[in-house]
Amino acid sequence: MDKLINDFSFGLFIWQIVLFVGLILLLKKFAWKPILDAVNDREEGIKNALLSAENARKEMQNLQADNQRILQEARLERDNMLKEAREMKEKMVADAKNEAQVQGLKMIEQAKVAIEGEKNAAMAELKLQVSTLSLSIAERLLKDELSNKEAQTKLVEKLLGDVKLN
Repeated sequence: MDKLINDFSFGLFIWQIVLFVGLILLLKKFAWKPILDAVNDREEGIKNALLSAENARKEMQNLQADNQRILQEARLERDNMLKEAREMKEKMVADAKNEAQVQGLKMIEQAKVAIEGEKNAAMAELKLQVSTLSLSIAERLLKDELSNKEAQTKLVEKLLGDVKLN
């Protein structure tokens, strides 16, 4: 420490201060402004980047909200479409049942008419066969009874008696 105090030179100290002040003035004139401008430009760039990031974040939130809204609307629309489809299906099934019921009733009515017609035709044929059989039996009986002269006379008298009574 003694050596430091002994070696101290006032002139050298002044020169060092002058050089230091000159260096600071040169730096201020030539280097300080560009360095501060660069720092300010960088600071401005960082602020702009932060603003852009904030705007992007807000825009993303808006887009997410829009996406949620659109998704909700799509779900509602899907639900409405499914509801309409179910209603249409139920209506079509009901219409088909009603149509089938109407067709069934028509077929039953047609079957009843056909059965009635077949029944009438069968009855007419049965009557025809009964009358044919009755005539055939009557013919045979008459032949048997008319073969005998005495039986013929008796039958004619009986028929004449029946006619007079009516």
